[in-house]
Amino acid sequence: MPAAATPLVDLENLRTDVDAALRAHLDRLRDEAVGIGAGTTALTEHVSTLLAGGKRLRAAFCYWSFRAHGGAATGPERDAVVRIGAALELFQAAALLHDDVMDASDTRRGMPTAHRVFAARHEDNAWAGDGERFGTAAAILLGDLCLVACHREAAAALDAVEPAVARAARDLFDTMTSEVVVGQYLDVLVQAEPWGLDPAGDEERARTVLRSKSARYSVERPLTLGAVLAGADPEQVAEISAVGLPVGEAFQLRDDLLGVFGDPAVTGKPAGDDLREGKHTVLVARTLADGDDEARALLAKHLGDPDLSDADVTALRETITASGAVEDVEALIDELASGALGRLEASDLRSPGREVLADLARVAVNRRA
Repeated sequence: MPAAATPLVDLENLRTDVDAALRAHLDRLRDEAVGIGAGTTALTEHVSTLLAGGKRLRAAFCYWSFRAHGGAATGPERDAVVRIGAALELFQAAALLHDDVMDASDTRRGMPTAHRVFAARHEDNAWAGDGERFGTAAAILLGDLCLVACHREAAAALDAVEPAVARAARDLFDTMTSEVVVGQYLDVLVQAEPWGLDPAGDEERARTVLRSKSARYSVERPLTLGAVLAGADPEQVAEISAVGLPVGEAFQLRDDLLGVFGDPAVTGKPAGDDLREGKHTVLVARTLADGDDEARALLAKHLGDPDLSDADVTALRETITASGAVEDVEALIDELASGALGRLEASDLRSPGREVLADLARVAVNRRA
């Protein structure tokens, strides 16, 4: 399966403990669903399959920020951070499920997406009505169920934490969920608005989307949650936030490159998937800004065509590369990551947390899946 995770998330038994928390939550959710009505186990089975492929990077950023800010490797506070890590994984599952519906994606982590799985279930059973509509409805509801689950897991985790710390962490978690939902809308809006008339403005809009939709919940919010749960003061929380946002932005910029140039055997998604979906990214904005008239015409003709052939994808890749956009985005990733790493390495955060966070940041921005 694609997306083998870094061994860093195995340190201090983190992956095993987060996975155990996820299994416990999903077992309870399955029993609850079965009690509500027959035929509902397909929901929790699909979530279990989706979660099995995760890298646990968000949980790791949260945990190692907790440790770097003085959190202990054992005890009830550590257990709470592990469960917050599980809640972050459940939240990511919700975001992916909804994102796949909005993008009409066929695969996720090398497997069919939820709406395709449930549409196929409808067809296999010769049920009444439209199969694709059934699949879409099931995937949306499944995403909603994961969103509820993440808040339930977070609430249970924070029950074991000192009330003032729990309130601060809950506020951060709630803010994170709102940011992603609003960021998803901004993404939909950017795809609909005119594009290509103002490349500088296009790039700024694309960066606004990736910060709100991905950068914050992928890196910045997990880091700040870990700091808050360790009892960090507001200045320390602000400092780790200033590290997390540029790393998160670099993380998403890498994702945008992989969406065009990634190896399907590694990413678990078809080659050039973002081109077929017509993603308005920094990479596309730079191509429009730096490419010649032929490049702009080719993008205008093919970007967003779901029926792009492999040859069309190859031609677009070559055009994007020739424009210098790939080098530009790689340079931006390096700039963002190096500044954040320099700030992290100069900090007074505790070992081994500081060093593991730096290694996690490098893995996040240099990954190939």
